[in-house]
Amino acid sequence: MFNGCYTALMTPFTDDYAVDYEALEKLVGFQIAGGVSGILAVGTTGESPTLNWEEHNEVIRLVAEKCKGRCQCIAGTGSNNTRETMESTEHAVHVGADAALLVDPYYNGPSSLEIRREYVSPVAEKFPQMQLIPYAIPGRTGCQLLPEDLAILHRQFANVSTVKEATANIDNMKRTRECCGEDFTILSGDDGMTFTMMTDPAIKASGVISVASNIAPKAVQEMTTLLSEGNQAEAEKLATALEPLFGIVTVKTQEDTPLGQVGCRARNPLGTKTLMAVLGMPGGPCRQPLGRMTRKGLEVVLQAGRTVWENNPEIMQPVADFFNVDIEARLNDASSWAGLIYNEY
Repeated sequence: MFNGCYTALMTPFTDDYAVDYEALEKLVGFQIAGGVSGILAVGTTGESPTLNWEEHNEVIRLVAEKCKGRCQCIAGTGSNNTRETMESTEHAVHVGADAALLVDPYYNGPSSLEIRREYVSPVAEKFPQMQLIPYAIPGRTGCQLLPEDLAILHRQFANVSTVKEATANIDNMKRTRECCGEDFTILSGDDGMTFTMMTDPAIKASGVISVASNIAPKAVQEMTTLLSEGNQAEAEKLATALEPLFGIVTVKTQEDTPLGQVGCRARNPLGTKTLMAVLGMPGGPCRQPLGRMTRKGLEVVLQAGRTVWENNPEIMQPVADFFNVDIEARLNDASSWAGLIYNEY
């Protein structure tokens, strides 16, 4: 069973966009020091769409190796091509990952029936020794494995007993519990909904695959532990303290252009990775076509960081200690965010 905080790990890049494996080791070390239950290698937060399969597999190998005996490793092996997913999952088995995350097939948009029969089932049947975690995030994929088909999979395969739930649809989460039963594990795929999902008796989530824990692994892990222990009051205090970090997973601003105002949405991982760079963590840039934030977007990110540091410095203190950085100085020195924004629209 999966429970607690699983960090959806950022993939660090050098300035010329190569995977920075030395930095990756440091980030894994930081997560392990924070006491997380596990690490997800090469999920959406890890910019999986822009990694080729050689890079993809090497990141999984390294993370699985570093996690061994310390915490669980979940390998992001899903794609919109079942054959590729088979090959990637086979590699994950070979390098010793504990589970594989299978995102719903994006862009080609199969039905829930097809996702079950032509995607998850073949992988589950071929690799019975590997726990598979379907990942429902229709806002990115344009399709969804529905609770009913998820329940059929759970009945057919012992290695399909967990879902990463990022539909943002409470009714869907309740239906998943109803269909899949009490022995099924629901993990939040949305930091901002974790508290609700873990405290709602009709959902009973067991933890979160978290973006914010890239910066605050100890605090997010502690929040999930408190919730698992039934200490809702203390967990709620921590959730409130973490809210500014949850809020920058997606940053929405209104930007002025020569032709009028437009909405701009900096999607995960850009906001959190930008704050990591400001703080002096070794994340590097996002890989194109993701780019930089606008000045307004940066202000949202900086305000989130400053709020957490001013009100609850213990949440970010592990960053200062592990990476030997001065958090307050970096949050208030413009040189810390030089090159991180577009200077004009």
